[in-house]
Amino acid sequence: MFRPKLPTMPQPTGTVTPPAIIEPTAIVPGTPAPTAPAPVPARPTVQLTPGTALALVGGGTAVVLVVGAVLVSMLLAVAITGASVAVCAVVLRSLLNADAKRR
Repeated sequence: MFRPKLPTMPQPTGTVTPPAIIEPTAIVPGTPAPTAPAPVPARPTVQLTPGTALALVGGGTAVVLVVGAVLVSMLLAVAITGASVAVCAVVLRSLLNADAKRR
């Protein structure tokens, strides 16, 4: 009852080709190829001018301010939701307690 039933693999249908025989080839050592020195990349170095540095600082400041505003708004939304749920719970509890006292 608790023994698993293993599926049996069906026999292949159609023509079956025998596996190809691969013969090893001999490696003949020869003269080593001359190695050329690695080429030096022709990229210029980055020059930070005062205007570029000011743009980078301004862009970074803007990103930090936007991310901070988004995070603060999300925190405020969670706080408002929690407060409204707490108010609803207090109102429901008072309604249920008032209904139970009348009976």
